[in-house]
Amino acid sequence: SQFKECKSLKGFTDKWLSLSSFTAIWCSFTFPAFCTITFNRMALTRSALRLFSGRFAQACQVRGYADASSMSLTFAAPSQVLYNNISVKQIDVPSFSGSFGILPAHVPTLAVLKPGVVTVFENDGSTKKFFVSSGTVTINEDSTVQLLAEEAVPVDTLDISAAKELLAQSQSQLASASTDVAKAEAEISIEVSEALVKACE
Repeated sequence: SQFKECKSLKGFTDKWLSLSSFTAIWCSFTFPAFCTITFNRMALTRSALRLFSGRFAQACQVRGYADASSMSLTFAAPSQVLYNNISVKQIDVPSFSGSFGILPAHVPTLAVLKPGVVTVFENDGSTKKFFVSSGTVTINEDSTVQLLAEEAVPVDTLDISAAKELLAQSQSQLASASTDVAKAEAEISIEVSEALVKACE
């Protein structure tokens, strides 16, 4: 059942949350300004994607386990499991160090996702595209990939008019911002909005 499949991710998710908590504590002492902006980014990107969450009400599809000759993808957000240990051919992800593609036997990597589109190339030749607000991607030696997003929405459910409206509002907020914090928040909102518009085009 879907409940069992979601439950199978609990151990992995708990470990990720523990790592995230440790990272947040370390970051807050080492880079307090960066930490504040990062957490503001997460909050703002989640708020932006709420505009589109109502368009994605269908149940998560659950598929089989990975073949030895390909990658196994686990892709989840707090409210949904999109892939649960599924065999795929390739994954393209946006990260702050640059967008890159993941193939079987990719070098082990841990990267932070930036707002943008994750593209999954499935074994049947089809592709699925999801807009992610932020998150992490972990690539392991055994060709398993874990992708955890703060929010994830299918690109075909996005509304370009709403995205452009959000961008205009964010630009207006930046123009009227009177403090450094307000300016930083507006700039983050603009970054997310621009990524949303680009994903819709």
